[in-house]
Amino acid sequence: MLRLVLPKGSLEKATLELFEAADLAVSRNSSVDYKATIDDPRIAEVRILRPQEIPTYVAEGLFDIGITGRDWVEETASDVVSLGELKYSKATSLPIRVVVAVAGDSPAHTVDQLPQGLRVSTEYPELTRRYFAEKGIEADIRLSYGASEAKIPDIADCIVDITETGRALRAAGLRIIDTMLTSYTEVVVNKDSYADPVKRHAMQQLMTLLTGTLDARGKVLVKLNVARENLDQVLALVPALKSPTVSELAGDGGFAVETVVAKNQINVLIPALKDAGATGILELPISKIIA
Repeated sequence: MLRLVLPKGSLEKATLELFEAADLAVSRNSSVDYKATIDDPRIAEVRILRPQEIPTYVAEGLFDIGITGRDWVEETASDVVSLGELKYSKATSLPIRVVVAVAGDSPAHTVDQLPQGLRVSTEYPELTRRYFAEKGIEADIRLSYGASEAKIPDIADCIVDITETGRALRAAGLRIIDTMLTSYTEVVVNKDSYADPVKRHAMQQLMTLLTGTLDARGKVLVKLNVARENLDQVLALVPALKSPTVSELAGDGGFAVETVVAKNQINVLIPALKDAGATGILELPISKIIA
């Protein structure tokens, strides 16, 4: 039914891991194969292509649904429908930022202090052209094929590049003076495909699996028993996505409590629960959380 295109390159590994965890495992003959399959009745075709190309191909109707970055949607000015963000990137759950950076000893500390006619190296020429035009700054924008940070100061006066943490730019002796765009990975769909009720329903079901899987990352289910007299003390310790589930046990045996908590809190929480009178404490992994 749906023709799906996934990103190759820096987002590839994280995307394939997400799909596998969402029970949408991607199968292909080799790691360099551009064609793949997913054993799911809603997905008829899978292609793996560069994220720079995906918004255009989706807008043109070559694919119904694709995963790319908001940065490439903006760069290509593609007319697509967004189903929403998937909050992961190549290394972390942080978004990437498209930033303007200059040499560490540059006199410019804001974009307004950059000179007219400056040379800019970037992999985002259209986004950069619109940005500097809006700022009223005349810029000589040059397409970069990578290693933009190495082009300052002799080849370029500033760069427009992506970063998750800014660490690599600082290591290269550069200073960020503005953030043009904050970009998460995003699910985009063709407008005509989205107008088809059957395809739109299938797309929304896939999003339920993907977002539910992401929501479960870093969380665990905690189950415990507690006597009636200790219930309030235990509940005061228990964080929850919503309210904890509390069920009365038969025969005045107290209560069973279930709640979802962040994995990084569990080392403090479980001993505290035991001290508060909880028994039979279980920590269980979660694969998906569907709100």
